[in-house]
Amino acid sequence: MTRSTLATLLAILALPATAQTIYKCTDASGGTLISNTRIEKNCKAIVSGPESTLPAPKSRPATSGAAANPSPAGFPKVQEDTQKARDGDRRHILEQELAGEQRNLEQARKELAEQEALRTAGDNRQDRILPYKDRVGQHERNIQAIQKELSNLR
Repeated sequence: MTRSTLATLLAILALPATAQTIYKCTDASGGTLISNTRIEKNCKAIVSGPESTLPAPKSRPATSGAAANPSPAGFPKVQEDTQKARDGDRRHILEQELAGEQRNLEQARKELAEQEALRTAGDNRQDRILPYKDRVGQHERNIQAIQKELSNLR
């Protein structure tokens, strides 16, 4: 999408909610035009009618826990033993993912060490080993994220 097309689309979407339909048209040369009127046969409606006629909800002071978002009265509740089983399954899956990421990290570190050992005095290009360093960093970040998820479990 070109800048002018994007700017036109943003300008049209910023119009008041009274605009009924916005069309995206493609001309014979492949150019794109966004308009509130159908110009050609091959125009497609991308926005129709106002998004919402309701005002935005008023912000409430932040509260913690389930009281901030209570369940409806007839909402089914999960039994405690069922929830504990689900939490146990989730913990098991996360632990398996953690073990896999630790193996992947070990392998990535090994490959990085091999690449660094191959460097000779005349070949000090960092761009050759950069992908290996990136891979090690990605596995380290994945391990941190999984450990965070595990620490958030009850």
